[in-house]
Amino acid sequence: MSSDARQTLIAELREHALVLGEVTLSSGATAQYYVDARRALLRPAGFRAAGELIAEAATGAGAEAVGGPVMAAIPLACAAIAVPQGDRLVGFFVRKETKSHGMQRMVEGPVGEGTKALVVEDTVTTGGSTIEAVGRMREQGLEIVGGVCVVDRLAGGTEAISDAIGRPFEALVTIDDLYPDRPDRD
Repeated sequence: MSSDARQTLIAELREHALVLGEVTLSSGATAQYYVDARRALLRPAGFRAAGELIAEAATGAGAEAVGGPVMAAIPLACAAIAVPQGDRLVGFFVRKETKSHGMQRMVEGPVGEGTKALVVEDTVTTGGSTIEAVGRMREQGLEIVGGVCVVDRLAGGTEAISDAIGRPFEALVTIDDLYPDRPDRD
């Protein structure tokens, strides 16, 4: 993993994405901090750093495509295919529900049955939305070769996703990298 890109990503996430204060997470749990990763990933330095690291992970896993749940995966897939290391990759995203018009696809992008895919997610707590997306990817015939999240909140989600995909699901950074003095740290 490129240490320069990782350090840039950590700095961008600390400065722009870490929000202190009580919030309700998508899992329904409450927390005393929130990582709004898109606030860092949709800035040039964060976008490039994440793209470099994700493209590197995709290449290492033998992936042809990068994608995952709608919203979270879109900037990540775009970042990975935009950097020189990702010039042989394509991006995709998985809808929450089928559109009632057009092609009515659950998985959008230039992928199909047998495409080797790296699952990506921005922030993982329980992993529920990513696991749902994995099911839809498999229904469309994609072969999942691994996965990456930008931030692991260290709440068991990466392990749950890894179990669901039967492959490693790794974090580029953890909450310990961003907020080492957090109140819930064991």
